[in-house]
Amino acid sequence: MPEIIPNWHPIFVHFTVALLSLSVILFLVVNFISGSLREQWLIVARWSLWFGAGITLLTGLAGLDAYNTVAHDTPSHEAMTEHRNWAITVIILFPLLAVWAASSVRSGKSLGKGFVALMLVGGLLLLSTAWHGGEVVYRYGLGVMSLPNVDSHQHPGGDSQAHGHGDGATPAGENGHAHDPGTDDGHEHAHDAGDREMDDSMMDFSGMDEGLEEGSTAHSNTGDHAH
Repeated sequence: MPEIIPNWHPIFVHFTVALLSLSVILFLVVNFISGSLREQWLIVARWSLWFGAGITLLTGLAGLDAYNTVAHDTPSHEAMTEHRNWAITVIILFPLLAVWAASSVRSGKSLGKGFVALMLVGGLLLLSTAWHGGEVVYRYGLGVMSLPNVDSHQHPGGDSQAHGHGDGATPAGENGHAHDPGTDDGHEHAHDAGDREMDDSMMDFSGMDEGLEEGSTAHSNTGDHAH
């Protein structure tokens, strides 16, 4: 059996968000259409609600397990608690709406505007719950085993220069790493520039030495010619 990292909650929650969001949208849209298409979309809306409500119960149980087992600190605990509180409203409301929809089918009665209004409220609660869940993972890093090293990333088949994905990243050097002006790499580059200036100075002195040697040779030849 494959290892699930960090737990089953991220798997179930995607089905919850997808199915319940589809159900909310369809229950709203069918009020503006008529005919056979309306009945077909109502069927899809009801089944999406029923399956979504059922899997939401599993999502809630997996979320409770994650809440008690995932390693966290004080700020992330507060964010996780807020996400849990929003999720409780979703876990309570949508199963009740699913029972309401099933009862209307059994009785042959149509769902009124009150049902549609509560579905809209449930959709907003679901949206807020999902947003807080994203904050828990992507802002506070709960359930994340490691963070990527963005300085060492380079797309294959592109330019020889890499690019940093972080804020304030400087252009990458030839070695594929983004350099920070305040790091030792920048210090080494400064030395490289100084070494090149020193080499140029050495070349100038070397030229002067060659000129002195040529002048000395010419003077010696002149002296020999005079004698």
